[in-house]
Amino acid sequence: MRWLIVMLLAVALGIPGCTSKEQKSNKIQVVTTLFPLFDFARTIGGDKAQVTLLLPPGVEPHSFEPRPDDVVRVNHADLFVYTSPAMEPWAVSIIAGLDRGKVGIVEGGKGVAMVPAPEVDGHADHHGEAQQKGPVLDPHVWLDLDNARHIAGNILAAYVARDPANKGYYQANADSLDNQLAALDQRFKETLAKSPKKVLLHGGHYAFGYLARRYGLKYVSASAVNADAEPTPTKLAELVQLMRREHLQYVYTEELLSPRVAETIARETGAKVLMLRAGHNVTRDDLQRGVSFVSIMEENLQNLKTGLQ
Repeated sequence: MRWLIVMLLAVALGIPGCTSKEQKSNKIQVVTTLFPLFDFARTIGGDKAQVTLLLPPGVEPHSFEPRPDDVVRVNHADLFVYTSPAMEPWAVSIIAGLDRGKVGIVEGGKGVAMVPAPEVDGHADHHGEAQQKGPVLDPHVWLDLDNARHIAGNILAAYVARDPANKGYYQANADSLDNQLAALDQRFKETLAKSPKKVLLHGGHYAFGYLARRYGLKYVSASAVNADAEPTPTKLAELVQLMRREHLQYVYTEELLSPRVAETIARETGAKVLMLRAGHNVTRDDLQRGVSFVSIMEENLQNLKTGLQ
């Protein structure tokens, strides 16, 4: 019922029409859901695309609920880029109301094999409405840099299909991005292979499974894939014991969510707290200083190198 109301309001706000600004622009209009998609789309599109991020700066995406004007924005776009139904179940509802003849739908994670998320505290919390049946999948696929390259390739294909006359331009931009991601992937492999510690303990929701799997780390999180889940006292005690048993000096927290759990573990063990960014979204300050997905992952690599000593 909520989504029916949203769609009706969106229609009432004038989805079929375009703003004067859009009428004057010859650039491809692109709306993306998460920051990695936004960064890849603006890099590949260059000056031939106008790319916007649907999430407001600083908003945690797992609990995001689109407003009627968000639906209007997407309906005015040429391309709508999202990760997958597993990551953004709310995007599925937006897509259901789009004019498919006008808006190209780009599932960035299409073709990437998702893996099941482990149970935490004896159960697996569901990530969203799209996963209420069957095993719960880990949707944070972009944190494996090989997957990130695949996502960028899907975005490139959408640009070329929309504007084949400028294929060479998009391809050159995509090749440059792919080279950056490949080089960063290699630095992750070389750096983390030398790390004395191989246990990544995270006081947040299960977001870094793909990263850990690719780079040979054992990943333990306080909560399951649901970002709103809270660890039980039993789970917290287990994490404290693990910190002591593995002689870990650092516990990780993540951006946009409370560091309370990580701080509790650190207080109990004498450890320090380090940031590890999943990159779903960024702050307004990040946007203003031109942060990129590559720079976020470079920061992650430095913090992993520090925390796994």
